Amino acid sequence: MEYLIGVLLALAISIGASLIGLDRDKAFYPTCLIVIGLLYALFAIMGGSMHALWIELIPGAFFLLAAVVGFKRNLWIVATGLVAHGLFDFVHGHVISNPGVPTWWPMFCFAYDVTAGVYLAWLLRIRKRT
Repeated sequence: MEYLIGVLLALAISIGASLIGLDRDKAFYPTCLIVIGLLYALFAIMGGSMHALWIELIPGAFFLLAAVVGFKRNLWIVATGLVAHGLFDFVHGHVISNPGVPTWWPMFCFAYDVTAGVYLAWLLRIRKRT
């Protein structure tokens, strides 16, 4: 169920952003990647674990950097960063112990991130043709 909700929510937000015009500004998806990339740090704070917080800041900084570089240079980096974060979600619990992460989160976030990244890649391809 977590996967389905993640896919549907990503599609609703991404398609909605396109219909409204929020994604016309190239800052939309990099901003999403920054927020997504730092949520595990928030969970560490909520779980009261400073150790997990410091560990979560390392991959969080990587995704923040991908968002900034992608915004400045090429949005394909952001699309790749979103999909990479989805893959990170898939293995997160096996490499980082974070007591604040809800049990359903990695599956939901995996589905959301990959769907949003693929949607952005599709937008970039479509917009390049027109």
